[in-house]
Amino acid sequence: MPRPALARPLTLTALALCFPALASAGVPKVATDIAPTQSLVALVMGDLGQPSILLSKGANAHSYQMRPSEARALDQADLVIWIGPEMTPWLDRAIAASGPARPQLALLHAEGTKTRSFAGDGDEDEHEEGHDHGQDHEHTAGADGTILDPHAWLNPGNAETWLTVIADRLGTLDPEHKATYAANAEAARARIAEMDASLEARLKPVAGKPFVVYHDAYGYFADRYGLADAGSVSPGDATDPGAAHLSELRAELSAKQVVCAFPEAAHDPRPMQRLIEGTTTRLGGALDPAGTEMERGPDLYVRTLESLGDTLLACLDR
Repeated sequence: MPRPALARPLTLTALALCFPALASAGVPKVATDIAPTQSLVALVMGDLGQPSILLSKGANAHSYQMRPSEARALDQADLVIWIGPEMTPWLDRAIAASGPARPQLALLHAEGTKTRSFAGDGDEDEHEEGHDHGQDHEHTAGADGTILDPHAWLNPGNAETWLTVIADRLGTLDPEHKATYAANAEAARARIAEMDASLEARLKPVAGKPFVVYHDAYGYFADRYGLADAGSVSPGDATDPGAAHLSELRAELSAKQVVCAFPEAAHDPRPMQRLIEGTTTRLGGALDPAGTEMERGPDLYVRTLESLGDTLLACLDR
């Protein structure tokens, strides 16, 4: 009687086919949208991994076409962490095209995030899930005429909330390192809280001094520190200012006793220079709300907010 054939041991490939969850276990590959998001995720991941960023350095966050390498990073990602479609509508389309099962975390819509609308006169409300805020903050308004301001990372309280949310999501995907993600998030929250307290103290003397900016991106920062943001040259960083708007804003410089006008990194400063010609308004340094000209990595978030404070103070506090 022939002896029964011995069963062959399963190869690693066969094991992966039998147990796909085991094959995908480990530190997840994370893709992010803009530099501040990448910085916060990097703080949580620490030495475990390096999140990729889908926006090229210096590119416009609201209107972008990914390069092949960035498209591959999106396709290979186990998780996409981004601000949300209000900030990067091109990424919304790319995620949808990559498949309905693409895991993602839209921070602007995370529980506990404090949001504001462009038409909300600085009032902040906790975001309610399911509210339709439109796809592009520069063009689409809600039914009530308000538009959600997507620059929510400029409120450090939101960043502290997001660190917890990011750590929780990564810990769910990678339970083996859950405690590490949580500890990294806790350390990062302490660092950001320290920065926040320092900025609050430093900016307090200039809280009542009006200033204008290049585009309407600084409401969260102004609200947090009680600053007098008196208007913007352009409604969005992808929109050129019209002559009528410039004329109206110029008249307001004297009426509101605007102290400083701040251009923006990666944008032509000449509209701001023309705006203040013949007025007593001083020209400040270029603001960089998304750290577009900084070295990317875990330190970028803190450095971005500190740089905003330094640039505002250099003009307003003299």
